[in-house]
Amino acid sequence: MALWLCLGLVGGTACFAAEEDPAVTPYRPSVSTPAALSAPGWIEVEAGGQRIADSGDKRDSLPFTLKLALSEDWGVRVGGEAIVHVPGDTSIGDVGIVVKRRFAIDDSSAFGLELGASFPTADDAAHSGSGKTDININAIYSADLPASLHTDINVVVTRQGANEDGVGRTQTLAAAALSGALNDQWGWVGEFSGTRQSGAPHTAQFLAAASFSPAKSITWDFGAARGLTDSSPRWSWFAGATFLAGRVL
Repeated sequence: MALWLCLGLVGGTACFAAEEDPAVTPYRPSVSTPAALSAPGWIEVEAGGQRIADSGDKRDSLPFTLKLALSEDWGVRVGGEAIVHVPGDTSIGDVGIVVKRRFAIDDSSAFGLELGASFPTADDAAHSGSGKTDININAIYSADLPASLHTDINVVVTRQGANEDGVGRTQTLAAAALSGALNDQWGWVGEFSGTRQSGAPHTAQFLAAASFSPAKSITWDFGAARGLTDSSPRWSWFAGATFLAGRVL
């Protein structure tokens, strides 16, 4: 409740933002991220809530991301889960940092490269990673398509800091998203994603979400994801917002 009250206040403030304020560049709620960075010099915040449900088990969390673009081609972000609740335990979540480089191809397409590390700040029952420091690299391709469509394709290779016996330490995640605008305020996204790891079951899911932008400085989102394999969580639901917090450079 406190989270949504805070986001509601932010949303109300953003509706009165100055005309010269830039537009946000949401990375949430999809698994994939675009090659584009947020507005240079501005702190952009992403925050929301998520519930993952699988065979009666539930995992609730408050994911967040703080983004700062140093230019149109270089940026850094810090993100993780502010709170994680699983049966019998509530704690802060893991936290990660990412350095990003964009490589423009033309006005409608670009490559991106991200190098990141995730640190095990959560309790043992609440880790989102391996429970040790994980290092990852993400290769991105983004392009505007005909009919006002857009695609983001990611391939993420993660070197896990810990692994179970018989399971490889390298995990590969692939995600492909297609998005579009219904009008000036409403948009949609659909995405397939999945992971592969030696000695571990493959995972796959389909995600669908909608977004609403009452002003260019804030975008709300909500949606759900459905697991497509027995080893994937059956359902997850999420909602949140992306907004500008202020200029620092």
